[in-house]
Amino acid sequence: MPVPWFLLSLALGRSPVVLSLERLVGPQDATHCSPGLSCRLWDSDILCLPGDIVPAPGPVLAPTHLQTELVLRCQKETDCDLCLRVAVHLAVHASLQAQVVLSFQAYPTARCVLLEVQVPAALVQFGQSVGSVVYDCFEAALGSEVRIWSYTQPRYEKELNHTQQLPDCRGLEVWNSIPSCWALPWLNVSADGDNVHLVLNVSEEQHFGLSLYWNQVQGPPKPRWHKNLTGPQIITLNHTDLVPCLCIQVWPLEPDSVRTNICPFREDPRAHQNLWQAARLQLLTLQSWLLDAPCSLPAEAALCWRAPGGDPCQPLVPPLSWENVTVDKVLEFPLLKGHPNLCVQVNSSEKLQLQECLWADSLGPLKDDVLLLETRGPQDNRSLCALEPSGCTSLPSKASTLWDDDLGALWACPMDKYIHKRWALVWLACLLFAAALSLILLLKKDHAKGWLRLLKQDVRSGAAARGRAALLLYSADDSGFERLVGALASALCQLPLRVAVDLWSRRELSAQGPVAWFHAQRRQTLQEGGVVVLLFSPGAVALCSEWLQDGVSGPGAHGPHDAFRASLSCVLPDFLQGRAPGSYVGACFDRLLHPDAVPALFRTVPVFTLPSQLPDFLGALQQPRAPRSGRLQERAEQVSRALQPALDSYFHPPGTPAPGRGVGPGAGPGAGDGT
Repeated sequence: MPVPWFLLSLALGRSPVVLSLERLVGPQDATHCSPGLSCRLWDSDILCLPGDIVPAPGPVLAPTHLQTELVLRCQKETDCDLCLRVAVHLAVHASLQAQVVLSFQAYPTARCVLLEVQVPAALVQFGQSVGSVVYDCFEAALGSEVRIWSYTQPRYEKELNHTQQLPDCRGLEVWNSIPSCWALPWLNVSADGDNVHLVLNVSEEQHFGLSLYWNQVQGPPKPRWHKNLTGPQIITLNHTDLVPCLCIQVWPLEPDSVRTNICPFREDPRAHQNLWQAARLQLLTLQSWLLDAPCSLPAEAALCWRAPGGDPCQPLVPPLSWENVTVDKVLEFPLLKGHPNLCVQVNSSEKLQLQECLWADSLGPLKDDVLLLETRGPQDNRSLCALEPSGCTSLPSKASTLWDDDLGALWACPMDKYIHKRWALVWLACLLFAAALSLILLLKKDHAKGWLRLLKQDVRSGAAARGRAALLLYSADDSGFERLVGALASALCQLPLRVAVDLWSRRELSAQGPVAWFHAQRRQTLQEGGVVVLLFSPGAVALCSEWLQDGVSGPGAHGPHDAFRASLSCVLPDFLQGRAPGSYVGACFDRLLHPDAVPALFRTVPVFTLPSQLPDFLGALQQPRAPRSGRLQERAEQVSRALQPALDSYFHPPGTPAPGRGVGPGAGPGAGDGT
């Protein structure tokens, strides 16, 4: 009874192997199988269309293991090509009918062949091997890498895969049987003091190409030098040009010639030393930098603080940690601002290899500052200490923030202020004691108590008049929507609210970068007990959904949504960690977006439609424990009147008779009916 068909796929690339090869005579492909099985090869190739996995109708014959072998296919004794033999081991898992497809992929060609295998009923044992089928053979390029996939047709199970590396002419004992290897230039590498000689032993009439390149673990090779030459040659390289990934490619200038690659300096100590001497750190933005080097190398990096006077740069580990470094890959430290004393150290094998103060070029020479480290305890209690060569000295102080994360912050403090405060600790304690004693005496007097009550009332009334901080975040879908956001922000400023929006801070946004600006604004707003308002639009919903699906903040993106995309990296952790309720509210405009279109993660906080739910929206912007003002409806009407011209202009632009311009998820005439 026949068994399901089977697909084997091979894709070729580089990597040599040394083998002594069996010879096959004749140009025809063939197949044979284990005793007891019957098999045949279809006469022509088939389309390589594996298809989806489908349920098996019953017992099926399935591949369990792939095995490959290199052979030579010869027309004559000295006219052979490299060929790949594939053996597929089979077992009955569930139908006794199977077709076996072999798919070969080798640049620039690809092919699939079909084998039919039949298993006698006497050999069928569920889950046990019943033998194998062998295909002779697929002609593959010298020096290639072959990737193999095998599966049945129809496909009942996930395909098998296997990788086979093929030799080039240098790795074959029978290279004189392959015509393409006969004219191959042979290359030797020799040393002469500080210089290295590449010696090519070829005939005087032989024309060949020679290329030097840096081999890359990821990405294409980086060419360094190329030249077409004739006859025997000796090429001299300076020892400073040697790096571990420097490779040589040589080939005869003939059609379809074989190219030989050799990388002789991988273990050369001089090459590894040159690699670190050529490595450079490049500052791309305030937060991002990369390690530029000819070759990949194992390394890790961390920030350090370098003080004037020649003292060693002190690694900030802990509280920070070492980060693995990949050559030419952008890395980021979440800095709020740079400082000339901040440097980057790169270690390899626990040895310092590279140190550069990346921010010194743009911020000037080293400053006589002290780095203060703020840490947070398990109960959010904070302590501050000054980083010195002898350790970290406790000191209550604050200055300009450099770094911020969930563990604490780094602060830069001028040295004269630090020294003054360090020596003034005793005086400070005495003054605090005297102040406390005076306060106790004052509290004993009735008129002093009355004065304190009046002062307390004045402070409360001043805080109420100052208003709650509100940070407004939005996606700039178009210029009309930006004008609508500006109108809303201006209207909210007429209330006891201190509104921050990037429309009014474009200069600071450009100077600091979107992520740094939003991070600082969010931190300040939440520290002051303020509220962050997420104003949703179709563009904002699309960006939120993209961010949640891909898990990337897109710092390299360009376009009108960059600022909102940057803000997502600041606010999303609050939602993911359950810190958003009480500090965030959402809003969207009637007729533009329905609240149900907002991603579920952001609906863990109230989402209001404007202007229909303005009273509730303004109530959510009040201080959490503030009494419900009787003027709330009056203020909502005031904001609505200020907002109406911008709404009319946006939804009824001049010359456009359409009743609305809602677009995106949930947009439409009824989009504003409730939350």
